[in-house]
Amino acid sequence: MGARETANLGDIFDPNGAADRLALIDCRDWVAPVKHTYSQLDEAANACARGLLAMGFKPGDAIAMLSANRVEFITAYMGILRAGMIAVPINFKFSIKTIEFIFGDSDIKAMVCDAPRRNDLSTDLPVFNFDDDGPNGYEAMLDFGPFDVSDPGEDGIAMVLYTSGSTGRPKGVPLTHAGHLWAHNFRVERAPDSNHRLLVAAPLYHMNALCVSLFAYGIGATVILLPEFTAERYIAAVERFRCTWLTSVPTMLAMCFADPELTKNADLSSVSIVRMGSAPVSPKLWARVEEAFPDASIMNGYGTTEAGPVVFGPKPEQEPPPISVGWPSPGVRLKLVDVDGNEADQGDLWHHTPAIMPGYLNLPKKTEEAFSEDGLYKSGDVFRRAPDTGAYYFVGRVDDMFNCGGENIYPAEVEAVLVAHPDIEMACVVPVPDEIKGMKPVAFVVLMPGAELSEQEVKQFALDIAPAYQHPRKVNFMDELPLAGPGKIDRNGLTQRARVMWAGSPEAKAG
Repeated sequence: MGARETANLGDIFDPNGAADRLALIDCRDWVAPVKHTYSQLDEAANACARGLLAMGFKPGDAIAMLSANRVEFITAYMGILRAGMIAVPINFKFSIKTIEFIFGDSDIKAMVCDAPRRNDLSTDLPVFNFDDDGPNGYEAMLDFGPFDVSDPGEDGIAMVLYTSGSTGRPKGVPLTHAGHLWAHNFRVERAPDSNHRLLVAAPLYHMNALCVSLFAYGIGATVILLPEFTAERYIAAVERFRCTWLTSVPTMLAMCFADPELTKNADLSSVSIVRMGSAPVSPKLWARVEEAFPDASIMNGYGTTEAGPVVFGPKPEQEPPPISVGWPSPGVRLKLVDVDGNEADQGDLWHHTPAIMPGYLNLPKKTEEAFSEDGLYKSGDVFRRAPDTGAYYFVGRVDDMFNCGGENIYPAEVEAVLVAHPDIEMACVVPVPDEIKGMKPVAFVVLMPGAELSEQEVKQFALDIAPAYQHPRKVNFMDELPLAGPGKIDRNGLTQRARVMWAGSPEAKAG
């Protein structure tokens, strides 16, 4: 499969695809989802580009995007890029204060949005509301007609994505057309030469959802776009629209399996490819994915906002071992660095790809800290390289690691131990302060439907199959784990909750 010859990331439609081919099904209205062809999306993207330029906005201007998933998000994004402007998709779950900071940090000139987000945010900037049918709405701004796509140049910025900001103000990550065209074309050139229906449920302000959507259009596939993720609607969409390709955070699939009734009678036979990423995958979850999708090719992926979505993958004639992310992709430089700064078989992943950011926006010191002397991005993600196969495995975050009595504990490793229990559906392990050990692990656990398990039984299970220092000193049972972002567990929130609970517990007093 060939990729389109273009210098603009907004101009990647499959050059061999038919104009009337189905490009997107917008499922905001579940009863009557709306279908859109490639020609309709192409024309709408051009209309957005023409309209913004006619309004007086110039190439290089930053345009904020604040909306739930919908077709207009896709066409506006591509239109902004085609006009040579910079798209700034914003996590609408950020606080108003944080969003206002982003507006100033990116020097936003205008905003496209949906009605709920428009009502939440007060601004004097031009606003083009997707849901406003009046003279100042998004539709009124569009100018339909042919358009010569802007050439952004080798260093032209396509978009600015902001980190989650869990440890402070979010950092702006500028990403170039050239860099992300490399990542896009890398994927397209290696895509199976067949028709696919890709299910997108993660928010489009997130790197994963954006890249998956662009990839789909590069191969002439169809995107099934959900406004948001829920386990019920995700499984229902797979069955209803005969989705063939699933891309998700592991937590999303774990939530789908949490209620056996969701998948018990669902016809999931259409699925031929499952791609997971952004978090470690437990052997138990991997096995459940294999069981649910027996005819599917299953792979664990990895990418970062700062360095792009292509880091690891298969070898030309060899699929990665289960759970691993595979081997470094061509064009990628990387190494694992341990806590002492030495290369090792387990450590912080430092890497460089052609899709890497030029540096954080307006943060020269943070940029300097983020890169090694040889230009590698210090991801903060811990990986292990298997000595026998050379394949890489995601272990966890450097920031999540804590020390208990001189032993380093990576929460993801303990979580994998806990979910190996047949009665445990999900687990999250966080540290609590301890005068003697420094930190101790505490677990939040979700049981399988109908299962009963005591705190002592959980502790004993961990003691039986893992090093003693890893076992959780306290176990808290929950109906579900809180989420922060697209399918990611709210680890910071659970940490604060654990510390409050631990402070008054008998375990803490016992030392």
